[in-house]
Amino acid sequence: MKETLLQYAKYNLWANSRMIEVLAKLSEEKLDMEIESSFPTIRKMVWHCVRAEDIWLQRLNLVENPVWMDDADRPMQQLCDMWLQSGKDFIAFIERQFDDNAFTHVFQFYRNKQPYKMQVGHTLMHAFNHNTYHRGQLVTMLRQVGETKIPGTDISLFTQ
Repeated sequence: MKETLLQYAKYNLWANSRMIEVLAKLSEEKLDMEIESSFPTIRKMVWHCVRAEDIWLQRLNLVENPVWMDDADRPMQQLCDMWLQSGKDFIAFIERQFDDNAFTHVFQFYRNKQPYKMQVGHTLMHAFNHNTYHRGQLVTMLRQVGETKIPGTDISLFTQ
């Protein structure tokens, strides 16, 4: 399981990096253009992904009282740097685990004051799938602001 999760973590970082190459070149106007989607702008979609990865990493690292990052607007370069760093942090987290038993460990966390329990491995898969979902939405959003050169992020491209 460790090797599979490590492969997915590396894929996640690779795919996010390919998306970031496009995002980093966008004008402020395109980043903040209102678009009908899960989040109203490209910048807010990326900010959501960064914040989600951060909270999952805090939970996985058993931070007693994890805190959501504030809602402040951030420059896109800072968001991209944060997104890349969290991808590296997932890889480091997986590499630190001694064996597959670590990924079957069930931990508890709170979401909206409700307790939840998840296995570490399922949490990692959730985080990576969450990014895949939103990268797909970003592709659609990028096309809506006129971007046509968007790299593929399929895992089949990563494994070639």
